[in-house]
Amino acid sequence: MLLSEKRCIFATRMKEIDRNNKKSNSTFKTTITIMKQFMDENFLLDTKTAQDLFHNHAAKMPIIDYHCHLIPEMVANDHKFKSITELWLGGDHYKWRAMRTNGVDERFCTGTDTSDWEKFEKWAETVPYTFRNPLYHWTHLELKTAFGINKLLSPKTAREIYDECNEKLQQPEFSARGLMRHYNVECVCTTDDPIDDLRYHKQTRESGFEIKMIPAWRPDKAMNIEKPDFAEYMNKLGEVAGVTLTTFQDMVDALQKRHDFFTENGCKLSDHGIEEFYDEPYTDSQIETIFAKAMRGQQLSALEIRQYKHAFLKVCAEMDHAADWTQQYHYGAIRDNNTLMYNKLGADTGFDSIGEFTTAKAMSNFLNELNMEGKLTRTILYTLNPCANEVIATMLGNFQDGSCPGKIQFGSGWWFNDQLDGMTKQMNALSVLGLLSRFVGMLTDSRSFLSYPRHEYFRRLLCNLLGNDVEKGLLPNDMESLSRMVEDISYNNARNYFKFY
Repeated sequence: MLLSEKRCIFATRMKEIDRNNKKSNSTFKTTITIMKQFMDENFLLDTKTAQDLFHNHAAKMPIIDYHCHLIPEMVANDHKFKSITELWLGGDHYKWRAMRTNGVDERFCTGTDTSDWEKFEKWAETVPYTFRNPLYHWTHLELKTAFGINKLLSPKTAREIYDECNEKLQQPEFSARGLMRHYNVECVCTTDDPIDDLRYHKQTRESGFEIKMIPAWRPDKAMNIEKPDFAEYMNKLGEVAGVTLTTFQDMVDALQKRHDFFTENGCKLSDHGIEEFYDEPYTDSQIETIFAKAMRGQQLSALEIRQYKHAFLKVCAEMDHAADWTQQYHYGAIRDNNTLMYNKLGADTGFDSIGEFTTAKAMSNFLNELNMEGKLTRTILYTLNPCANEVIATMLGNFQDGSCPGKIQFGSGWWFNDQLDGMTKQMNALSVLGLLSRFVGMLTDSRSFLSYPRHEYFRRLLCNLLGNDVEKGLLPNDMESLSRMVEDISYNNARNYFKFY
């Protein structure tokens, strides 16, 4: 081969290498350019269609928070928060679990001998360790939407963020009611025991506060016959209802009086926290015997407990149907696993977990029993175990009767599942096996006035699901229908379903 030919081949090869390098560099530069910023305006929104659906439709809809654990007194008195710690960490067992896991001593979670700053500092130390835990997203979404703070919370920024939040909390718009207004809340439903006097709901109504606060009936203490304080609670129920309570029927009469009282105070829905559904056969005489044993403090068998709970839930369901309420069933939690900490701190302190129950047949039998008697009201089913998503999604269709759209609902991802993966799985199951379009949407299930961004989080995920499907060619680019669907799930469906207005 001639030298000139060798030089020509060499030059050609060098040009190819140069072209490849340029191509590689171009690809690298493109990757850097399109990298999304953390929690920017298009957070969780992957496509232009998703962004359009969220910003122009979902984001503008008011919030109906139909299940929460806000303290009614704080709304009635328009509570002013002394610090971000009180607002953010008080009663938040999600954060406490994370802090304990990170090696934080209990005194910085629930203790009374530590200051607000010390508790906040320990939470700030924990936050960087919550990558990929929903707490990381919630924390920064709440800082951004409530306080306009875009900094990442860490030990380095803790003092600055703590001081800025506390300064803003002194302003009137950061009171309990102010935060509700800020987040465009239209209605909230608290969680209330049958013996509650509902005075703070009345006070709030009479104050002229424009946001509805409606009680929701939660009779778990009357259902949990196996608890050692059952008889004591029954005596309180009888006293409040003005009923001499010695028999199961007496209890039913007392509950009915309280149920009527709740109706008079605007209540439109009930809620039951159950481990699983119950369908054990029983007779009226058996239930009376079981009730009498419990009132005497006698030990009950596992079968007797299940028979009683079946009878109790059926009575409650009949009351709800007669009053045209919606009933909710939250099932699947194993509560108070840590006896040592339960004895020290009580319930709802972060020691609950997902349960594993085989309950589909019992659920079906229970709903079928009510349906056969024409006493099945609007019903929402929540599962804590995502393994049951498809079970629930198919159960709905068994008892839809055409009386209203989505009469039997699959409740949004709950508790451990109200996060990116959990809510997406729930919506996918509902989409495939039911009608996502008729879904009544999100709730906070929270004790915090800063939890309303969970609605925004949910709406972003919803819009992303639909937007991605459009751009993949799985759904038509019919923005009229898609925008209506998004607005319905975000707000309209709940407004029509619950009959709050």
